[in-house]
Amino acid sequence: MPELPEVETIARRLRPSFIGRKLLDTWTNWPRMLSPGPVAMRRALSGRRLIELTRRGKLLVWRFEPEVLLLVHLRMSGHPTECPSGTPPAKHVHFVLRFEGGRELHLDDARKFARVRLADDLAAATADLGIEPLSSEFTVDWLYEAMRRRARRLKPALLDQSLIAGLGNIYTDESLHRAGLHPLRSTASLRRPEAARLHQAIRQALHEGIRRNGASIDWVYPGGEMQDHFLVYGRAGERCGVCGTLIRRLVVGQRGTHVCPRCQRPPRRG
Repeated sequence: MPELPEVETIARRLRPSFIGRKLLDTWTNWPRMLSPGPVAMRRALSGRRLIELTRRGKLLVWRFEPEVLLLVHLRMSGHPTECPSGTPPAKHVHFVLRFEGGRELHLDDARKFARVRLADDLAAATADLGIEPLSSEFTVDWLYEAMRRRARRLKPALLDQSLIAGLGNIYTDESLHRAGLHPLRSTASLRRPEAARLHQAIRQALHEGIRRNGASIDWVYPGGEMQDHFLVYGRAGERCGVCGTLIRRLVVGQRGTHVCPRCQRPPRRG
């Protein structure tokens, strides 16, 4: 699933082609992905000009004027591509935005998990999302207090989108390794210096992911190079670049997880 760096990369890549252009029409062959349905969405968007393309968590946020928002959640396999007008939708393209100036946005989604919805207030529409980890509000103090507020394993806590928006399996594993923290550690056991390390690690991992245009693995955004610089994610059986220990794969909260057993000491039992 595309995470914060991949979605940010996609937004930055699409902005120059679509900002300032008027939307002419929409198309879908999979109405279930749209809320409201295709007719209502076409009526709401046709003739409006795109004035902003941003991100909130893992959502792409298209802002049109007069004020209306189009929120696109790419889920597992969604991938938006710019195409010339009149391009026939490919096999797995299920939603198209047709703009003036000969440009179209094709949403390719082989697994049909992506969702597209309208909103008129971003704060209300994303009230279920937590803090942005690259925002000024995301401080060491905030992270320390948030982690200790409720006892659970570190990795599931970081994956909780209602707590921190945008982290997924990749950047959680990478952040925990950078911080030297085991994913099975209890959040209640986190000391403030460890929270400071984790805070720095999260920001570093996300900034590097954005700088490298995200990761290109499985269904994640193609064109990035972050996958060539992973410290632990997807590297089970390989040597840790820090200490040389073999990286292990385990399951935490039903999610495949990659750790260095030396750099990330497991919590004591008992």
